[in-house]
Amino acid sequence: MITSTIFKANDIRGVTEGSEPEWDEAGAYAIGAALVDVFDLTRTASALLVGRDMRISGPRMSVAFAEGVLSRGVDIIDVGLASTDELWFASGSLDLPGAMFTASHNPAAYNGLKFCLAGAKPIAPAQLVEIAERAREPVPAPAAAPGRRREQDVLPGYAEHLLGLVDLTGIRRLTVVADAGNGMAGHTLPAVLGTLDLDLIGLYTDPDGTFPNHQPNPLEPENLVDAQAAVLEHHADLALVFDGDADRCFVIDERGEVVTPSTVTAMIAAAELAREAGATVVCNKITSWSVPEIVRERGGEIVVTRVGHTFVKAAMAEHGAIFGGEHSAHYYFRDFWGADTGMLAALHVLALLGRSDQPLSELSREFSRYAPSGELNSTVADAGAALARVEQAFAGRGEIDHVDGLTVAGSDWWVNVRASNTEPLLRLNVEAATPARMAELRDEALALIRAAPD
Repeated sequence: MITSTIFKANDIRGVTEGSEPEWDEAGAYAIGAALVDVFDLTRTASALLVGRDMRISGPRMSVAFAEGVLSRGVDIIDVGLASTDELWFASGSLDLPGAMFTASHNPAAYNGLKFCLAGAKPIAPAQLVEIAERAREPVPAPAAAPGRRREQDVLPGYAEHLLGLVDLTGIRRLTVVADAGNGMAGHTLPAVLGTLDLDLIGLYTDPDGTFPNHQPNPLEPENLVDAQAAVLEHHADLALVFDGDADRCFVIDERGEVVTPSTVTAMIAAAELAREAGATVVCNKITSWSVPEIVRERGGEIVVTRVGHTFVKAAMAEHGAIFGGEHSAHYYFRDFWGADTGMLAALHVLALLGRSDQPLSELSREFSRYAPSGELNSTVADAGAALARVEQAFAGRGEIDHVDGLTVAGSDWWVNVRASNTEPLLRLNVEAATPARMAELRDEALALIRAAPD
């Protein structure tokens, strides 16, 4: 069974548990079989990499998917339990395409798939559309000779590669809280941070797809509370909070305050530009204006894309960018095949802080120049009408574009409203030179979005 709703803009997400699942093992098998044709795997690849996170349905869904691939005569390399960036590492280092079973930050009842081509390259949106179409057709007949499956542990190589990309020698000893949220960071943390000279305080490091402590979504403030409290309790230098599949990392300073992903992007961009003068940095449309300002001041080039890893990865490849960052705490690195990795971003922050005699709150201050609203979600009956209300109200007050949803930009502020790629929501982001101005614009836009229809 497959419902069309599971196919999102960049990946697959849908309910697999309960009385009304959106896809099941038969659907996973059909997607695996369809993938072989869409990726032309019998001709272009010696095998497909498959990994999964800790979700309850992961074993049965990933096995069914693999059986679909094997039935078409293509081999499987099963990397087992893995973070998404661990799967990206396997794809890059082995130069093979991959499929990762994860629903990232979604609740426990969900599962999903993220795909990449060989070398961790992103798939084209049209390929995902074709997978959706083929998977809903009758499954092709099995090949005369089925593929073979073997297992491979890529965690040691993943850890070695990451630790080789950041110079951590000579940094001061830091006390670090790491909240894995019962997600896959609990699997990767010991191999990476566990090897460093740190005082490491782990929270919820046992992978558990029921998420017994908090949801694996660090974008929601309530899911940061435990890490914030632990920072204060242990007088830690910072906290790292990972999402379910550990490809994102949020940072909390020594005061228990969130260092915004845009600020982290600016910090890492500055460090990378110090290493390679004149390099290109990518950010998305709703990353803080601080990022392009700092990149240009440091002699770099900036490229702005639509929100979403497909667009950022494509821009990274097209422009040979050294680094990219998004407001959602996805961080992309040229030396990681242009893919996103929360763990590598964490290592960069540790290196920057460990070489500074300042606390993180002071170190990060120069990279944060505007007051952000954070992302505010609204469920609306008619998204088009809501967007039209905002555009009409803001007409004539700033420059309008539709590169990614609706953006209105004044001299020292901007408002962006866009539809979610993964959920039935409108997302609002506002930034301004002062907190008061930001709050004024935020409240006005929210009122327009949530107004009752005429």
